[in-house]
Amino acid sequence: MTATTPTSTDPGSTPPVAAAPPGVLRTAWRMWRVRIGLLLLLLLAAVALGGPFVAPYGEAEFVGTPNTRDVEGTRFGTDYFGQDVLSRFLFGGRSILVLATLSTAMALVLGVTIGLVAAYNRGRLDDLLMRTMDVSLAFPQLLLALVALTTIGPKPWLIVLIVGFTTTPRIARITRGAAVPVVERDFVGAAEALGESRPRILWSELLPNVSGPLLVEANLRLTYSIGIIASLGFLGFSTRVNAADWGLMVNENRAALSVQPWGTVLPAIAIALLTIGTGLIADGLSRASAGIDRAKGDQ
Repeated sequence: MTATTPTSTDPGSTPPVAAAPPGVLRTAWRMWRVRIGLLLLLLLAAVALGGPFVAPYGEAEFVGTPNTRDVEGTRFGTDYFGQDVLSRFLFGGRSILVLATLSTAMALVLGVTIGLVAAYNRGRLDDLLMRTMDVSLAFPQLLLALVALTTIGPKPWLIVLIVGFTTTPRIARITRGAAVPVVERDFVGAAEALGESRPRILWSELLPNVSGPLLVEANLRLTYSIGIIASLGFLGFSTRVNAADWGLMVNENRAALSVQPWGTVLPAIAIALLTIGTGLIADGLSRASAGIDRAKGDQ
């Protein structure tokens, strides 16, 4: 009953608001920016997830004089505490990647649900949900995270909850904005006339027709989640004492940047490339969803 698969025998059928996911993904894949972004993302994900298995030393193992470039048995020297920079780097990406992914997934589930419910019901429920989201947006995301982590402590589950909850309003508003025109389409009325349940209408009729904007928003939120979690690590809110964390590594070793730059440069480059990769994917998906470069497909 969805509008993403209209037949040629029904010339009067209403066209979908957003392209079906396979079409958007195929168009985006033909763009070089998406391929480069995906390559960067996969490369850094491999480093973050597989790094601990190939690290030459332990996560917090002392190997030599602190802040020294040329230490036997190391490739990038030691950090401020005499630990191997390369090993710390290989251990440090997993927390950022996992926490950012979980936070974004949580925000997507909550935001999409709230947005679809608000768009479909309208009226008082719509006003209540959207005004609640507006109030949430009024508070700075990083400030809320700092208050919660300072009060309770830098727990992994708390970081996921805080980043996820503060990201939810943005996804909810995008979902509602994309779904409101879809609710007025004939196929939604037909589904209601056939007696389909509200959950089925939301997830089977509305969701497929707003998937294009949601793909773009998911990548954008992942990019911002990476930045927020890296910022929290830089400020010292790592998940464990002396835990390897790319954001924390930048903060710990910046004082010796002129003497031993690798402790700061390696994680900083990794965070930058990770956000650039997700940003390129989001840009390509937005172009494909909007129909930009659809004919060329190789921009």
